[in-house]
Amino acid sequence: MGKTRVISKGYRHGTRDKYSKKYRTKGRPGLARYLVNFKRGDYVDIVADPSIQKGLPYSFYHGRTGIVFNVNRNALGVEMTKIVGNRQLRKRIHVRIEHVRKSRCNESFLHRVKENDKKKQQAKKEGKSIVCKRIPEGPKEMKTVTASQDDVEVLAPLPFVENYF
Repeated sequence: MGKTRVISKGYRHGTRDKYSKKYRTKGRPGLARYLVNFKRGDYVDIVADPSIQKGLPYSFYHGRTGIVFNVNRNALGVEMTKIVGNRQLRKRIHVRIEHVRKSRCNESFLHRVKENDKKKQQAKKEGKSIVCKRIPEGPKEMKTVTASQDDVEVLAPLPFVENYF
């Protein structure tokens, strides 16, 4: 007897768990999803919403982060990299807004830039030069352990005693 089942090769094959929605989040998305403004250069996360089949990205791109390169009425052009063999390819796909959310990957960097600008302005007013580079933590401080002679216990193996009886 040969194989009784056909291996699926469809567009959504192998997405039983990936495209399943969590408990109490099933159904269509709320209005807030549609009211988000996207601009070119924004970082976005592609998170496929299986309740809307239009403009659904291929399953490989689910969970990927990319940069917006084009904004249309209902969709966004997102550019990201894909590793194929030993090289990185730049992939450009168009995805509907329902399947995209703003990414927080760049948030800490932008916050740091704003803080550094404030520090530079303050230093300029005071007439000082300031270094905004982050300095690595480096190795921990040296510690010396001291103990009295009574507290020190030498652990040595007991001598082997041949016992014939």
